[in-house]
Amino acid sequence: MTPLLDAAVAQPPRLAATALRIAVGERVAVIGPNGSGKTSLLRALGQIEGTGLVRIAGEDVAAAAPARRRALLSFLPAAREVAWPIPVRDVITLGLDRPDLARVDELLSALDLDALAERPIDTLSTGERARVLLGRALAPRPRMLLLDEPLSNLDPAWALRILDLLQTAAERGSALLLALHDLALLHRFDRVLLMDKGMVVLDSKPAETFASAAFAQVFGIVADGPGWRLSPAEGPRSSR
Repeated sequence: MTPLLDAAVAQPPRLAATALRIAVGERVAVIGPNGSGKTSLLRALGQIEGTGLVRIAGEDVAAAAPARRRALLSFLPAAREVAWPIPVRDVITLGLDRPDLARVDELLSALDLDALAERPIDTLSTGERARVLLGRALAPRPRMLLLDEPLSNLDPAWALRILDLLQTAAERGSALLLALHDLALLHRFDRVLLMDKGMVVLDSKPAETFASAAFAQVFGIVADGPGWRLSPAEGPRSSR
């Protein structure tokens, strides 16, 4: 079966040559310590930096017109800063090719932003801004969602609600690649990419990830009941 995403990208020296395929409806988490290449992979797949070919549903993203490109993919950066005092409603509308009041209202409701719809985004908390920017990324119903730590700065309940929204998007035919900090949420994904030193060193199911030698080597920890303990051969490393 033809994959939804079929890519071969690189961004030397931060990302080695990487080939990746993702199926329709697949939810893929990208994990790894600081500087492992998670953001570089997402930016290369989004054709923001780096080199290579990215096809979504058989279409070359680089050759697509802007309107078509928005329908193919959305990229959500990790940064939550917004310089301009743009109302929340208008920020979400920016994700669309033309105004669609019903779609914007749907996202305002799903993200519990109705009461903030006319507030300038630069007056919101970091977590509130994160929800608004996710709404903009979701607005065009893209086939591929590239999300750089979208759950950071969110309360635990909101992290779970966002995962539910993303699962719904996947069930409707999208796929997602999400850089993840909270390893306890890996069970919500179909597949895990473990990165280290600019390379994907493990591509596995969530249940297999924690028991792998690669996980212990990269993070310096091993599973210990519901928590973790330091791997004897490795020191601690950050998952961010």
